[in-house]
Amino acid sequence: MDVSEALRRRRSVRAFLPEAPPAALVQSLLEQAGQAASGGNLQPWRVLALAGESLRELLAAVASAEPEHNPGHYHYPPNLWEPYRTRRFANGEDLYRSLGLAREDKAGRMQQFARNGQFFGAPVGVLVCIDERMGAAQWIDLGIYLQSLMLLAVQHGLATCAQGFWRGYAGTVQRVLGVAEPYRVAFGVALGYEDVGAPVNAMPVVRAAWDEWGELRGF
Repeated sequence: MDVSEALRRRRSVRAFLPEAPPAALVQSLLEQAGQAASGGNLQPWRVLALAGESLRELLAAVASAEPEHNPGHYHYPPNLWEPYRTRRFANGEDLYRSLGLAREDKAGRMQQFARNGQFFGAPVGVLVCIDERMGAAQWIDLGIYLQSLMLLAVQHGLATCAQGFWRGYAGTVQRVLGVAEPYRVAFGVALGYEDVGAPVNAMPVVRAAWDEWGELRGF
């Protein structure tokens, strides 16, 4: 599989089979992703992969915890503007439509959102942490690491879903997993084999056309 094919196949998967990938494969993916570009070669990521009892312990703790409010770690800018507001809205509607959840079904939508805290049933939960003293450039490095990991997963027949959700439970993650100060969780990644029969995984993904965001000059 080449990089172009992996990019086409990669998408956010929200339903997984219970079978866990081998530990050696998980470590290999995480380790290979460490070849990602990093400004100044800082390699600011710290990565934990959880399965089995370790994963169940974290999920139980999060299920009984209240989300934490951290204005500096919001998922999207407040009062999101166009065209981003429309894109986000359409994405949410496509997600809930794939599950047969009407706009009026607030309880059903909240129940689906809560599945974030279960890594969507994935047998492996990956938590990528960063030193809180790092800046925006190092967060970009984390994004490059994340993309590298997700493409490698596709190459090996695995599926992923990147989740900013876990920033809302950074304190719980730190307490349960003993994450050393000053590290905090930046994002989580659900990892496993896709349940191809799950309706949520048939959700369409529409990308903006090139002429909406790109241009060539001087060619």
